[in-house]
Amino acid sequence: MKTSKALPPIAKIIGYTLEDEMRQKSFVIMFGICAMGVFLIRGCYGGNYVVNGQTLDAGTVVRALSKVSFHIIATGVMIVAALLSMQLFRRDRNEGMLSFVLSKPIARWQYVTGKIVGIWLLSALFMFILHGIVCLITSVNLKVFMPEYLVASLVCSLNLLFVVIAVLFLSLLMPDSVAFLFVLGVGIVGFVADGIVAASQSQMAQAMMQQSGAGSESNLTWWKVVYQLWPKLLGVQRMASSLTESESSRGFGSLYPLINISIYCVIIGVLLFKRFSTEDII
Repeated sequence: MKTSKALPPIAKIIGYTLEDEMRQKSFVIMFGICAMGVFLIRGCYGGNYVVNGQTLDAGTVVRALSKVSFHIIATGVMIVAALLSMQLFRRDRNEGMLSFVLSKPIARWQYVTGKIVGIWLLSALFMFILHGIVCLITSVNLKVFMPEYLVASLVCSLNLLFVVIAVLFLSLLMPDSVAFLFVLGVGIVGFVADGIVAASQSQMAQAMMQQSGAGSESNLTWWKVVYQLWPKLLGVQRMASSLTESESSRGFGSLYPLINISIYCVIIGVLLFKRFSTEDII
């Protein structure tokens, strides 16, 4: 009963958040530029590519380009989600909307939940549409519809939830721009670390390590602990992207990034609700 009573206020805040953000000129411009950019890359699908003297077939080229486009869109929309989130509380406070909403029989947790879900849904829809455009282009070129591409987009929405919650929480503790840069830094460090680990696992790197004797070291180091505990944003993207590959394997290793980011969302979400419950409303 309590849950059913709490849903209408949350739904109203979600609706207001979606309407307010979609009226912002900056959001319309960002969406227009991104959609135009995705449409422009369709010319790459018709090109001829040669690797090691061999011309690649159209199917290989289309699948490779669609995978690259998938990661670019997923990463770009995470940045957009951070930009949408960083000024959310401050704008509502400056415009008097925050005090107006909380003067109604609406709990603070309902307001925060509505804001989180609103920005998350808007960002996820943004990403889904862009991925849908790529899926359409890919399906036309391969003459095969790829619904798994859209499923992969939905999986990547977990990263957007992490970004929204993290930026909203940090914006209560530091200036908005610093909160944005902090989360951006977390993502960059994670991407670089994953790149280093991937490079170290290559055959050439393994051979060099064996020759130098470094490959025999298997002790648990602080670097390995930090790496495993660091937010696995790129890991989620890779796991989602693997859904488009019929030969991809499933296991705990592929699910760990989802578990990692989900735990971070819960922990930071709890901290956000607790911090906002003590926030001064002017």
